[in-house]
Amino acid sequence: MVAFNDIQEETQKKIVSAALEEFAEKGYDQASTNRIVKRAGVGKGMLYYYFKNKKELYLYLVENSLEAIEHEYINKIDLSETDFFERLQEIVEFKMKVYFKHSGFFNFMSQVFVMESSHLPDNLANRIDTLRTEGMGKLYQNVDYSRFRDDLDVEKTLQLIQWSLDGYANSIIERLKGIDFSQFEYESYHEEFMEYLEVLKKAFYQKKGDE
Repeated sequence: MVAFNDIQEETQKKIVSAALEEFAEKGYDQASTNRIVKRAGVGKGMLYYYFKNKKELYLYLVENSLEAIEHEYINKIDLSETDFFERLQEIVEFKMKVYFKHSGFFNFMSQVFVMESSHLPDNLANRIDTLRTEGMGKLYQNVDYSRFRDDLDVEKTLQLIQWSLDGYANSIIERLKGIDFSQFEYESYHEEFMEYLEVLKKAFYQKKGDE
């Protein structure tokens, strides 16, 4: 794919943007290279000169999206906040900012996460799992657990919180199946998540007067 990376940046961005939007809207199986070249304003011959088929283009987009998410999000998470729930909130807020900057990548990868892991080779599936693990690991680094209730086992409490987060994520995945991810309303899910986060905080933290 070196040849594609060497073409004029503006043309490259048009093709990538059009392809991200098409796959986010239609999913892999229903995505059309005819619509992609029409959106990008390039000839179909140009697209197939750089990508042998739709699958090769799709995997290129997955790799590009993972690099963008890793560079702009995972590697830039601020660990200076030691309060567990404050850090979790900051991470979500930061992800929201990155989302608006790179919405094409995030919408596309949402489609990949929810619907299309079967289209990925093992190396990319493993890379996604690694990024998820790294992102979750940063949530727990250098955290001050003194605000948790004294009558709770912190390790078990964190496990319960993790199960809650995983359960919420799975429920979101079920709700999002089959939607057009190019029209994904991130803000509404962000607000909902913050409401659940506040419930967890009230359940597991000491009350202000008890600290």
